[in-house]
Amino acid sequence: MLPDHAHKRGHSRAHDLVSSLTQQILLGTFKPGDKLPSENTLVREHGVSRTVVREALSKLQASGLVEPRHGIGTFVMARQAQAGLRVAAESAANVRDLLELRIGLEGQAAALAALRRDEGQLARMRQALDDYQDLAAAGDSCIEADRRFHLLIAEATGNLYFTEMLLQLGNGLIPRNRMAQAERSGSKMAAQAYLANLEHEAILNAIRRQDPDAARAAVCLHLSNSRDRLLPD
Repeated sequence: MLPDHAHKRGHSRAHDLVSSLTQQILLGTFKPGDKLPSENTLVREHGVSRTVVREALSKLQASGLVEPRHGIGTFVMARQAQAGLRVAAESAANVRDLLELRIGLEGQAAALAALRRDEGQLARMRQALDDYQDLAAAGDSCIEADRRFHLLIAEATGNLYFTEMLLQLGNGLIPRNRMAQAERSGSKMAAQAYLANLEHEAILNAIRRQDPDAARAAVCLHLSNSRDRLLPD
């Protein structure tokens, strides 16, 4: 029989693997119908035992995220529609309230991400900001790249509830109607994108340095400034 601390260590590793795979499913890295990496690949990539992989896959199956297909592999299931948070129409008051919520939620997420992020997560955040900058330079909408950057910060916490909360906000995460109004004015969009990009870079740099206080402050400043840009009155 394994000693108690060995059981706890195995359980913790299974929990970490469940969290990692769940985050990737929620963020769309693995889409409905996609086959998850093989057991051997998961063992190699995550440095865990087959027992840990099997326990993690069993938990994912129990949560309804994946289904095993005998002799083929494990596949991501389509997520059932959920009511989630009710995000009201984008009035000035509602946008202000949503950004107030995001300041608290994402400030803490950034602080945790600074302590827990890995190099792969940093690389994906960097790519999201590069995409944001390329789109802004071309005069195209940056909304999806912006949203992806903020979701990647949530992913880096290792706590799937941060990702779930942001996903529950849906379109409320980025007030699309307000953004669309700015995008109709090319010069205004360029100026706002430039400022937002500087703020994004400050967030990423703090997370890279593993400075949780600076990461939290950078997110709070960014979202406060976003509120002022979207609600100038």
